[in-house]
Amino acid sequence: MTGERRDSPSRLPQGPSPGFRGIFVASFIVFLLIALAAQVVTRDWRAWFPGAEGARSLVEGVKASVYTFMSYLA
Repeated sequence: MTGERRDSPSRLPQGPSPGFRGIFVASFIVFLLIALAAQVVTRDWRAWFPGAEGARSLVEGVKASVYTFMSYLA
C-alpha cells in the first residue's frame, strides 16, 4: 500500500466549473424572460425551445431547454 496513491476528497472535482455555471445562469435568465413574455401574451413558447415540449411547468420547461442548449455548446 505504500506505492498506492489515494486522492483526498478535497482534490476531487466538486461540481460544474464556474464557466459552465455562468453560462447556465445567463441562458436560464434569457430563456425565462422569453418564456414569461410569451406566457403573458398567451403564446405557446414550448414549441420554440428544444427540449421543453413535454414540460408541465414554466421553470421545468426553461430548465430543459437550457440543458438542451448547453449540450449544443459542448
